[in-house]
Amino acid sequence: MVDFKDRETGFEAKFAHDEDKRFRAVARRNKLLGLWAAGKLGMSGDAAEAYAKEVIVADFVEAGDEDVVRKVLADFVGKGLDLTDRHIRAEIELLNNKVLSEIE
Repeated sequence: MVDFKDRETGFEAKFAHDEDKRFRAVARRNKLLGLWAAGKLGMSGDAAEAYAKEVIVADFVEAGDEDVVRKVLADFVGKGLDLTDRHIRAEIELLNNKVLSEIE
């Protein structure tokens, strides 16, 4: 019985660790996405960093990436940029791969 409890505790700890790692990876990816988008929007320095934080916060609206895509796309449209959700999703995919390779 003790062995089973130890295994259960081990699985729970691994799950918590993996979820924490995933959360940090998505937050890092969103920061990089925000910096990329800020560059497209003509921002740099502190303004770009502040915008990247807005993108990170936008991800807390709903599960998945749709909230982030909507936020960045709305900002692109508001600035009159000819970038679509496909551009944003392609950048998300690139950044996912980059972040995952950095943390493994």
